[in-house]
Amino acid sequence: MTSSVKDDFYDAVNGSWLESAEIPADHSSTGGFMDLVDGVDEHLMKDFAEMRSGNIKPDTPELSEFIKFYEIAADFEKRDRDGVKPLLPYLEKVESLQSWDDVNANLKELVFNGAELPVDLGVEPDLKGNGADKRNVLWAGGVGLILPDKTYYDKDNATGPQLMQIFTDMMNQLLVKIGKSKAEASAIVEGAKRFDAGLAPYRKDSEELSDVAKLYNPSNFDEFAESIHSIDVKKLVNELIGTTPDQIIVTEPRFYENLNQIANDDTFEDFKNWMYVNMVSSLSGYLSEEFRQIGGIFGCALSGQKESMPQEKSAFYLSRRTFSQVVGEYYGHKYFGETAKQDVHDMVVAMINVYEQRLAANTWLGDATKQKAITKLRSLKILVGYPDQLKAVYKKLKTKTADEGGSLVGNVQEFSKIFLEDQLSKFGKEVDRSEWHMSADTVNAYYSPEGNLICFPAAILQAPFYSLKQTASQNYGGIGAVMAHEISHAFDPNGALFDEFGNMDNWWTKEDLDHFHQLSEAMVKEFDGLPFAGGKVNGKLVVTENVADDGGLSAALEATKATSDANLEEFFTNWATIWRTKATKQREELLLSIDVHAPAKLRANIQVKNFQEFYDTFNVQKGDGMWMEPQDRVQIW
Repeated sequence: MTSSVKDDFYDAVNGSWLESAEIPADHSSTGGFMDLVDGVDEHLMKDFAEMRSGNIKPDTPELSEFIKFYEIAADFEKRDRDGVKPLLPYLEKVESLQSWDDVNANLKELVFNGAELPVDLGVEPDLKGNGADKRNVLWAGGVGLILPDKTYYDKDNATGPQLMQIFTDMMNQLLVKIGKSKAEASAIVEGAKRFDAGLAPYRKDSEELSDVAKLYNPSNFDEFAESIHSIDVKKLVNELIGTTPDQIIVTEPRFYENLNQIANDDTFEDFKNWMYVNMVSSLSGYLSEEFRQIGGIFGCALSGQKESMPQEKSAFYLSRRTFSQVVGEYYGHKYFGETAKQDVHDMVVAMINVYEQRLAANTWLGDATKQKAITKLRSLKILVGYPDQLKAVYKKLKTKTADEGGSLVGNVQEFSKIFLEDQLSKFGKEVDRSEWHMSADTVNAYYSPEGNLICFPAAILQAPFYSLKQTASQNYGGIGAVMAHEISHAFDPNGALFDEFGNMDNWWTKEDLDHFHQLSEAMVKEFDGLPFAGGKVNGKLVVTENVADDGGLSAALEATKATSDANLEEFFTNWATIWRTKATKQREELLLSIDVHAPAKLRANIQVKNFQEFYDTFNVQKGDGMWMEPQDRVQIW
């Protein structure tokens, strides 16, 4: 390693790659995670091409339905012939609405057609259960905005108006293609934007939404329903879940307290236009190639992609998104297998044991809190590779082929209805902690605080994260740190609010909790205001992920040091390697505003500065770029 390691570790490790790497035209980034995504895509598209040609027979009924659906998605000749026709019945339903009374007379149909309402209701786990008994309850969230985050509507945000103009131009083009005159199209889009502008001031921004405790606001259902004048919430809920609950959890009370001044008789036409525009925007990608290209303009502008995804790949992505767990099951069995599943499970258990040792040796936790933390740790549910069985809802997906008169839009709408019915049917039922919320072919991992579980899909369990060809030190710097990162989420500022059953229940003494908050604030300070992509990092937005990175690196480092052939240079180098990323300026700006993760380069560089072992390994001294004063270094777990 050269001396530049002492000044910019990330660039020293990844410099050669950064110089030569090119972002594909249909990508907004390339590098660590995205390289694995591309590899997974390549394997699956090749296999499914063989199935579509008949050379390989799908081995499950669900996979057969997926292949039939993929055929419809990839038949662009038919999609071009059909044009906008498959969408028109849904749009005509919206156009027929003349008043809020009309909306309320057709609530269930509108919701199942994917129409946006000024209320966003759903069934999700209650965050406060009774011990191990956790039930699914009714939630009300804030309604979506056109722009990615409330902050884009601020007067001093120069990007917001630019993006809104791109969205405006795109929607005008789409509506003219549907058959509206330019004047009609413009009027519809301007009305939709007015309604959207009315929503924005009362929505929470990404930083506010990252504070889980403030999202849990139990309210009397009758009072909530009666406070909303535009939508008959009691009728809607009864039609959706077949009963009237006593309680609803409201994530954004201020939004609903002001809803009557946003959605009323005076704004009905704007609301109707907003509903219309949202439907066209969300379904344009399922129509002809012309609609797909135009409908992708705003997304490309947000991410900085130079061009839309190629036709065949877009059909694959669309199909895989609909049959996600079916595709994941196939990928997991073929490319991961039971042996690897057990090996990685054992590795997770070993990392949990390291974590337990660290908790037992913790010097700032009191004994009572320490025991509760260890109890929570021992209760962690581990999901590795792929689910043991496919979710039953996928057995209900029956593709209506072109020969049977089916269209892509028709199938998508029918399947969306089936998925929604399945989710709504969970109301009042016990939460299933074994349910996966990522498919096995996803290059990612997660911790669920309400389930107190960690999940590592098969697709992330590859080099540079994990490989039998890598040393133990490299694997610990990759997948080991990722595993411990997810474990650490159980003890980040949000995860720490939940007990071993996944209930929001304070298990801390006041003294310990106050000290934890002080340490978390130190982590906020460590990142807050760091320059990146022409802006500055919001330390509060990224604090939970940074606490998890810090804890993950700490535990993985300890596990590495315990191996017989520990090599800390390999450990830290692979940590920097997994974060190598080259992204468009637009993607970097977008993530800086809305992502709860710090930028990849800062995750690689700032976190290692918290550990004396890094300074010792690379002989980093005061005055070097990678130096951080000892009193500023943060270690929590």
